[in-house]
Amino acid sequence: MPLINDEQVVLGLTGGDKREATRRLAECLVATGRCTDLDLFAADVDEREAKTATGLPGGIAIPHARSAAITEPSLVFGRTAAGIDWGAKDGPARLVFLIAAPADGGDAHMKVLPQLARALMREDFRDALLTAQTPADVVEIVGDHVHLDEAAETESPAPAGPPAPGPPAPSVSEPAAPPARDEQADTAPETTPDGQPDDQSARRLRFVGVTSCPTGIAHTYMAAESLENAAAAAGHEIVVETQGSAGSTPLTPAQIAAADAVIFAHDVEVKERARFAGKPTVDVGVKKAISDAPQLIGRAAELAASGGPGDADSSAATTAGTGADDGDEQIGFGTKLRQWLMTGVSYMIPFVAAGGILIAVSFMLAQIALGENGAIEIVKYSLIGDDQYNIAQNFDLTSLTSWAALAYVIGAASFGFLVPILSGYIAFAIADRPGLVPGIVGGSVAVTMDAGFLGGIVTGLLAGAVAKWIAGWKVHKGVRGVMPVVVIPLLSALITAGLFITVLGRPIVALMNGLNEGLSGLTGGGVLVLGLILGAMMGFDLGGPVNKVAYGFATAGLSAAGTAMDAPQLKIMAAVMAAGMVAPLALALATAIAPKLFSAPERENGKAAWLLGASFISEGAIPFAAADPIRIIIASTIGSAATGGLVMLFGSTLLAPHGGIWVLPLIGQPLLFVLALAVGVVITAALVVLFKAMAARRRTAKAANRDLDTTMVAA
Repeated sequence: MPLINDEQVVLGLTGGDKREATRRLAECLVATGRCTDLDLFAADVDEREAKTATGLPGGIAIPHARSAAITEPSLVFGRTAAGIDWGAKDGPARLVFLIAAPADGGDAHMKVLPQLARALMREDFRDALLTAQTPADVVEIVGDHVHLDEAAETESPAPAGPPAPGPPAPSVSEPAAPPARDEQADTAPETTPDGQPDDQSARRLRFVGVTSCPTGIAHTYMAAESLENAAAAAGHEIVVETQGSAGSTPLTPAQIAAADAVIFAHDVEVKERARFAGKPTVDVGVKKAISDAPQLIGRAAELAASGGPGDADSSAATTAGTGADDGDEQIGFGTKLRQWLMTGVSYMIPFVAAGGILIAVSFMLAQIALGENGAIEIVKYSLIGDDQYNIAQNFDLTSLTSWAALAYVIGAASFGFLVPILSGYIAFAIADRPGLVPGIVGGSVAVTMDAGFLGGIVTGLLAGAVAKWIAGWKVHKGVRGVMPVVVIPLLSALITAGLFITVLGRPIVALMNGLNEGLSGLTGGGVLVLGLILGAMMGFDLGGPVNKVAYGFATAGLSAAGTAMDAPQLKIMAAVMAAGMVAPLALALATAIAPKLFSAPERENGKAAWLLGASFISEGAIPFAAADPIRIIIASTIGSAATGGLVMLFGSTLLAPHGGIWVLPLIGQPLLFVLALAVGVVITAALVVLFKAMAARRRTAKAANRDLDTTMVAA
């Protein structure tokens, strides 16, 4: 069966967000019999999105997943006129391809999906999809670029540079050997048509690359295509090993040895990384290669030039420990550490959201039912005992108190999982499934010892390292079958929990107690400084690493707050959310009051930024920052810092980790929260307008001076 048909094309795609839009597309697969369980497949797509957003530059989104609910590899296409935010830096997506693959893969059809990924990097392909009139047109356009045949091979362009005789260009899964290098050509640069030396040809370099993403379906191949195109445009050569679903023939030792530098664009570990030891290396996430491939090629060329093209001795560099790769290894570890921590936080956030919102609702209902001290009274309710506080035995459908107690019990239960889930999924990010048991057990021990979220982070990192170490043991084949279900969880949980209880736990408990006492004792200037710092971090890079560090600190701190409505951690969460809303709202305001200072696309983005900012989506300001980074970042940082400081001073609190104005009823001191937000928005908007007006005046003055000079010369 073909990958796509007319029933799997939605030209008028709608949805309030990417989850709704994905579900609408997935319904097409249910209708065509290719999906047996809509909820399971939607959950698998959501899980993939949680790892890395699948929105790409150019208004493209490629949500995808492997799922047991999918019977055969399939595509669903959706086009939306308004655009849907899919996490891309340059704005919402208009073209959406939902890629569905069976959980086991292995089918020849899987080799076709990389063709689609590469086709999406072509402007003519995207333009054709934007102007297609009927579903049949879309099917024909896709069919022209995605071919299913017996071999199911995906053709890739030959490496840039002089063509070499030999067999035709290989498939994506079979990287080509580098063309034979003519010694005379290397020493005698080519000439331009006017007979002058061509400096570019004299600097032609050879690179190798590896691309990979968590599912190996789309980003892997799009990154490879982008790197190949960028290398060709720069006059260099690159051969990319795609470690994806379509299989991959590894780069040969000869190709690696001939390479002047290496580019890793990956979200999962590079297989057999030691092959590249000693080579100058650029190491980034896979989406960086899609959006900024020319920059990566330029960086690789710089590293190659500084170390001498092709002369790195891998064995010497490895032995001495001073090779060009060392710096990238250090950078790589820092990036990995951040990814591990953010994986844990991302899985923890749903528990925070569910628990925090339910507890906040519980306290609101309790105050209505029981008066000012209702929140204190409602904490007594539980599922234990046989007295009036056991809601399982004494639940009254007509009682507001019973409903408040029910919401509290469920919310508190959800909150109880915060640290174990944080710990478990940090370990999962390091060691995959073998890390879950020791991570969750270690996190539970951290909760029992009152070690808080710091204990969860430590047990997660420790559990992941131990589980990965044990999983790497070479054991007799008779023992391999019981390793993942008995040996690894038993030993890793024993080591992790044992070390934490006997060695690591007590100092971390002391540190957490000191941190909580310090936060509780903050008053006046201390509160203001903390709010200013967190606010500035939220406004600095608008969803980037600095922003995520502040957000991760706030959400992880909610576990330490527990159910105390006046805990300082709740003030931190309120400050962080308010500060994260400032930039998009401020830029929406600036485009409304001074539209002439902005381009037409920016004015359109400004309209969308109202909703994005109100919903606490800082990325709504990224299109503006990309076009004018210095002015926007300065203004955003100042305004967001002001909001963060004011929220902390005002004492606003928040149990929910997300939601923007939509969770306003759950915010303590909501009017002061809105006031602090408004102050930051006005400051940022005023600074943006001021900076842009000054820049416009300078441009006008320069133009006038040029005209005056021209007039004087003519006279």
